[in-house]
Amino acid sequence: DTEVPAESQGEVFLIGAGPGDPGLMTRHALEVLSQADVVLLDHLAPYQDLPRWAPHAEIIDVGKIPGKHRVPQREIDQLMVRYALQGKKVARLKGGDPYVFGRGAEELYVCEKEGIPVKVFSGVTSSISLPAMAGVPLTLRGVSHMFTVVSAHQKLTDSELDQLSGLLKDGGTVSILMGVKTLPHTIAGLLERGVRPDMPMVTVQDGFRAHQREYFSTVGTCLENYDQLKPPAVTTIGNVCAAVGENREELMGKAFETH
Repeated sequence: DTEVPAESQGEVFLIGAGPGDPGLMTRHALEVLSQADVVLLDHLAPYQDLPRWAPHAEIIDVGKIPGKHRVPQREIDQLMVRYALQGKKVARLKGGDPYVFGRGAEELYVCEKEGIPVKVFSGVTSSISLPAMAGVPLTLRGVSHMFTVVSAHQKLTDSELDQLSGLLKDGGTVSILMGVKTLPHTIAGLLERGVRPDMPMVTVQDGFRAHQREYFSTVGTCLENYDQLKPPAVTTIGNVCAAVGENREELMGKAFETH
């Protein structure tokens, strides 16, 4: 591949494709895709409509599936740089938001070191949109005024579990991504640290997809059907999860009582 003069170099667009529903793509994202010469596609990004969105682009699937990394991250970096140095517009289409556990900052850094201009287009993150779709807000006046988003791809440390349990006991909300495999460890750690067994929670599996499932439970009972749970899934823990269920009236009453 031959590099081109800097004045005719291409550019890279880091695009958040949202949680899987094509309707949650932003207008800016669709405009950029329509101009793209190359699309580097993530595993969780919507792909069915890509030929229509990016009619002039070469589409390359670089998705990383848990346990089977199809294209190593550094090779993805090299592809972005190589195509951009050929003068092409490269759309890096990532599930969710590029900066929420998406390695977007790493990819921007790699391109900037090569002098390649980069624009970032945020996307709807599953950490908020999936519980919302299930009827659960991450914050609610009078109930929760703080939330945190956690990657549980690896087992959480004792210090991290201390912080999460404190947040939950203070009325906060925890949204866990990539946490199916480590869920038993997470739940055991929270219970050991005094999180109420009856604290409500919800897990949304395969959100915005044909086989979507929602599991409503509590911290004390959520592992009873653990064998049915498969990634990708988002788990939300906190009092706000009672917004769906028999305690909904009581929970919403707190919101309306607060001025």
